[in-house]
Amino acid sequence: MNKHLFGDTATLLGRSLRHILRSPDTIITTAITPIAMLLLFVYVFGGAIDTGDVKYVNYLLPGILLITVASGIAYTAYRLFLDLQGGIFERFQSMSIARSAVLWGHVLTSVVANFASLALVVLVALLMGFRSSAGVLTWLGVAGILALFTLALTWLAVIAGLAAKSTDGAGGFAYPIIFLPFISSAFVPTDRMPGPVRWFAEHQPVTSIVNTIRNLYAEQAVGNDIWAALAWCVGVLVLAYGIAMMVYRRKIS
Repeated sequence: MNKHLFGDTATLLGRSLRHILRSPDTIITTAITPIAMLLLFVYVFGGAIDTGDVKYVNYLLPGILLITVASGIAYTAYRLFLDLQGGIFERFQSMSIARSAVLWGHVLTSVVANFASLALVVLVALLMGFRSSAGVLTWLGVAGILALFTLALTWLAVIAGLAAKSTDGAGGFAYPIIFLPFISSAFVPTDRMPGPVRWFAEHQPVTSIVNTIRNLYAEQAVGNDIWAALAWCVGVLVLAYGIAMMVYRRKIS
C-alpha cells in the first residue's frame, strides 16, 4: 500500500511541478512582496529600529522568510480549488490510485515551490549584506524548521482549497497568516511593545519560530524557543492533516 502511495504521489508531484515550470511567474510573484518588504524595512525603517549589535537585515530575515511561505501557500489553495472545480479529483478517483496521493502531490509541490522562493529571498538578503558564519549542519536545521513550517501551513491551505466556494476564498485565507509576523519578534524586539501586544507577540507561534531561526544562524543558544517552535509546527501539521483528510473524504465520497 505504501509503495502504491509513494509511486502515485511521485507521479502527481511530477504533474504539478510541470505546471509550475510552465508558469515560473508563480515563484517570482510569491517572492516579490517579501523582497519588497525586506528592502523597505532595511533601507527605510531599519535605521530607526534598535536591534543592538545585530545588523537589521540579519534580524529581519527570519520573519521575511515566514512571510514568503505564507504568501506561497495561497497558490496551493488556489490550484487545489481549480482542480476540484475542474473535475480532476473525480477522474483520479475513477483510477486505481491511492486516495491521499492527490493531496500529497499538491503539498510536496508547495514545499518545492516555496523553497525556490525562499532561495530568491535569501539571495537578495545576501546582496543587501546578510552574513552568517553558521555551518552546514546549522543551515540544515534552519531548512528543516522552514520545511516543517511549510508543511504545516500547506495542509491548512489544503483545507481552504477544499472548502472554498470561490478562487478569492481559496487564496484569501493566507492574509491573516501573513499578518502574524508583524505582531511578533520578526520586525522589532517584543520588549518595546505595549503590555497586551507584547503578551500576544511573545506567546504566538511566529515569535518562537523566528527566534529559533535567528539564533541558529547567529550561532547563539536557542533555549526553549526551539521546542516551542517544533511543538507549534507539529501540532498545526497533525491537526491540519487530520481535518484536511476528513474534508477530502466528505468532498469526494
